[in-house]
Amino acid sequence: MGYRRVRMEIDSRCAIQILQGEDNSDHQHAMVIDRLHELLRRDWDVTFSHIYREGNKSADFHASRGHQMELGFHFVPITDPALCLHLLYDTLGISESRLVLTEG
Repeated sequence: MGYRRVRMEIDSRCAIQILQGEDNSDHQHAMVIDRLHELLRRDWDVTFSHIYREGNKSADFHASRGHQMELGFHFVPITDPALCLHLLYDTLGISESRLVLTEG
């Protein structure tokens, strides 16, 4: 699509570490990680930042949908009605609170 600067907001610190790492040959998804590294070596500027899932509805949408898809690259058009709703929530700053249970 011609974008040269991409900011990736990811809700998994582990995923960011894997993408920023070099040797993931022993990882169970090494082939996918290698393909992502190939994409990252292209002529563009990609930065990663961690964001909590509750504050990023579109990331949660992609993560949930990704679990229902086969392994591989999938393009979700920005006109997808479900994605549009989540992008609107992100734009308006609508988030959900996180419930954390602790033993005391």
